[in-house]
Amino acid sequence: MVSIGKKVKNFSIAATGDKTISLADYKGKKVLLYFYPRDSTPGCTTEGQNFRDAKGQFTRQNTVILGVSRDSIKSHENFKKKQQFNFDLLSDADEKLCTQFDVIKMKNMYGKQVMGIERSTFLIDEDGILRQEWRKVSVKNHVEAVLAAIKEL
Repeated sequence: MVSIGKKVKNFSIAATGDKTISLADYKGKKVLLYFYPRDSTPGCTTEGQNFRDAKGQFTRQNTVILGVSRDSIKSHENFKKKQQFNFDLLSDADEKLCTQFDVIKMKNMYGKQVMGIERSTFLIDEDGILRQEWRKVSVKNHVEAVLAAIKEL
């Protein structure tokens, strides 16, 4: 489990572009890790588009964007291509990263209780320290709130 002010344990995970990404790869950069429930759903598409459209602002703040869900790499590749995402998507099919960040929660889907990813975002600084977290994220105005927090670091 992660907590604000503590170093985030390194992880390695499959990513789009036939890559394996580790947190250690980004030492010296801020990492914005956003967890979303599912590829190609309305809220997740809008959230990804918002991060895509603001990527230049994140880059100017020395920040890398990484999206995470339990979807397969194949699904991620299709989603990334269709939405022209300019950042990598990470496939956490075994839920190890989701568990590390405690984002698997009981949710209501069409009146049924199911376990799924609670939309959440985490900001990790250049030294691997968790600086901020947003849980139960509402997509509207989220990117602006994250950018404001990055600028305050």
